[in-house]
Amino acid sequence: MMKKEALLLIPNVLKVFLENGQIKSFTFDGRTTVKDVMVTLQDRLSLRYIEHFALVLEYAGPEQSHKFLLLQDKQPLAYVVQRTHYHGMKCLFRISFFPKDPVELLRRDPAAFEYLYIQVEYGLGTNS
Repeated sequence: MMKKEALLLIPNVLKVFLENGQIKSFTFDGRTTVKDVMVTLQDRLSLRYIEHFALVLEYAGPEQSHKFLLLQDKQPLAYVVQRTHYHGMKCLFRISFFPKDPVELLRRDPAAFEYLYIQVEYGLGTNS
């Protein structure tokens, strides 16, 4: 039985979980890559720069701690899903490379800074 949060519930559709609780769905074929999803998310979220972002797979480790697996830009989505959808993993869009200067990120890309803020706030457990 698959969990409701499983990576793939509908054939050829990938669910990507955002930090604000939204879920974006992407249809894919054998040529669709992680980078294709990243560029689409950049457009949908009005981000100017995505060099700090990545798609990651989240799964529970043996100690029930959360582990993250960073996906490479050139990986085909079909390969990612084929290897992972039976393990109950979630695909997340996250800031994975913390900016050297968050103030500079705020100046260059306010939407990316807001996403970082939400991610850090959630990670510290301040969300209700």
